[in-house]
Amino acid sequence: MADSARPVGLNGETQTSNNISTVTAFSVAAEIGDFSRFPSAPSFMSYLGLVPSEDSSGGSVSRGRITRTGNGHVRALLVEAAWHHARRWSPLLPTEVAARRGIGPEAARVAAEANRRLHAKSERLRRRKMAPSKANVAVARELAGFVWALAVCEG
Repeated sequence: MADSARPVGLNGETQTSNNISTVTAFSVAAEIGDFSRFPSAPSFMSYLGLVPSEDSSGGSVSRGRITRTGNGHVRALLVEAAWHHARRWSPLLPTEVAARRGIGPEAARVAAEANRRLHAKSERLRRRKMAPSKANVAVARELAGFVWALAVCEG
């Protein structure tokens, strides 16, 4: 059934990220609907409430916690999925990703880059001794950008 009822904009590409399962991909697609309504990845991240709040006055800018506005269910799904990047990672070449999932070369390239960058970000934040949950939300924010990129990817 999963193959015959693929969500619009998520034709298997999102599942190429090593942390997005079929159920998560379908849930994200059902909650978001049409990804083309977001002109950019930052607007998608903002919709999910994964961007920092900002208090600015004059030349002073102070950033705080994430805004937590927008779709809480998708935000929670991506935060949970982001925990997979705190684990040990074994890289796959884009050609291997494409062969395993039957997707286009551009989507495979984006997915391979996503996996590499998300794991590197998780490791970098862990080395800086950032609180694990805070680091995970930062990884989830970047994951949201890659989900958007894969959803609007043409091939």
